Amino acid sequence: MLPLLWEFPGGKVEANETDAEALQREVKHRLGVDVKVGQLISFVSHPYERYTVDLYLYECSIATGEPAALAVHAFQWVTSSEFDQYAFTPADEASMNKLLGLEAKP
Repeated sequence: MLPLLWEFPGGKVEANETDAEALQREVKHRLGVDVKVGQLISFVSHPYERYTVDLYLYECSIATGEPAALAVHAFQWVTSSEFDQYAFTPADEASMNKLLGLEAKP
């Protein structure tokens, strides 16, 4: 839907799985690594024109494997100070801004 924009790894949670299981499945599919999913660190709900995306961000660590771009165009490890150098999807940008304390005040 939004080609060549950066996003945090993840995907749709299927009916028979938890958020953690979905995240593990998606990261394995896209980057080829097994991750240990930790605590929930952020939640953002972002409306698009035809749907709304709910993004739950979890603390994760790589349990096994080395990341590779398997089902993604590319991947990159960056620090929070480097985020502004990458074009993120609007929903992921909202998540990133919340993590960095840059979200808009009401």
